[in-house]
Amino acid sequence: MVYPDSFDGFMIESHKKWSDFKRKDFQPKPFEDEDVDIKIECCGVCGSDVHTITGGWGEGHLPLCVGHEVVGVAIKVGPKVTTVKVGDRVGVGAQIWACLKCKVCKSGNENYCPHQVDTYNAPYPDGTIAQGGYASHIRAHQYFVFPIPADIPSELAAPMMCAGLTTWSPLVRAGCGPGKKIAIVGVGGLGHFAILWAAALGADVYVISHTADKEKDARALGAKHFIDSTKSDWAKPYAFTFDFILNTADVTNTFNMTDYMSTLNVGATFHNVGLPDQPLPSLKAQDFVSNAAAISASHIGSRTEAIEMLKFASEKGLRPIVQTIDLSAAGCKEAVERVHKNDVRYRFTLVNYDKVFGASK
Repeated sequence: MVYPDSFDGFMIESHKKWSDFKRKDFQPKPFEDEDVDIKIECCGVCGSDVHTITGGWGEGHLPLCVGHEVVGVAIKVGPKVTTVKVGDRVGVGAQIWACLKCKVCKSGNENYCPHQVDTYNAPYPDGTIAQGGYASHIRAHQYFVFPIPADIPSELAAPMMCAGLTTWSPLVRAGCGPGKKIAIVGVGGLGHFAILWAAALGADVYVISHTADKEKDARALGAKHFIDSTKSDWAKPYAFTFDFILNTADVTNTFNMTDYMSTLNVGATFHNVGLPDQPLPSLKAQDFVSNAAAISASHIGSRTEAIEMLKFASEKGLRPIVQTIDLSAAGCKEAVERVHKNDVRYRFTLVNYDKVFGASK
């Protein structure tokens, strides 16, 4: 079968063979009135893809096609679709559906909808398992399909769909801007976006990293200060300094959290968007007393935030650092294995989909 009866993608069949991709057909959920079918042009490779296919975040619905940083062209729209027309270049991130009826959705926080469906490895209400963007097509509710500004190349827009939004949302909600001292933990796929956004928003940006040779990149992205967290007593000079810490690292389970918490200003927050496989380090209530600090986390961002982020990136000329890999079973394997080893600067985008799936629908 071919589109529209089935989509074609690269899937894993076992967590034990998590980088062994097989090209397979799969059936999407039934097309509904507010759905958009997208012929995929490219897809970013996210750390979430690796956590999922390795089983680090739990048992997946196998076989599984991952990928939730999708950019492509709308080729079919439902009769109730008003935000997208056929031929538009659009993006889809890490969420593909929500009820849009509950109080959470109605408050503009549909990314926290208790009924939400992730872009892959999640069941729709009818039981269909959502499949991701290492594929020929994706079917999405119009609310989770975002217009891409004309001046942002597709391979650079793709990682904005997850990594970009995941860092943009908490920074904006924390009031990141002039007069704020913001610390970014980690210079990687998420971290380099966070530095880019925070600096462009006008904050005084500090980077905390255990990799000293990333200082040059951090400063080029807009950081004014670089802190090497491998040095003894690194945190002491920064006691009560930061108005917000955005932790983008996914090795938080290895951190001495009391060091990080000590650098927060009174009432400030250590906020997680890097999500490790292992539990966070244990803390006592007393660890929060000295500065009334807090720990929090977030899940991607809302549609409104996604559109604002893309507009901001376009107006400010902000672009992530991206390497491209041609789509194929071997290309998928290379991409996820290198992300697993942190051998990427700083995001991968899988490209040249037409060479695999053809230029027609």
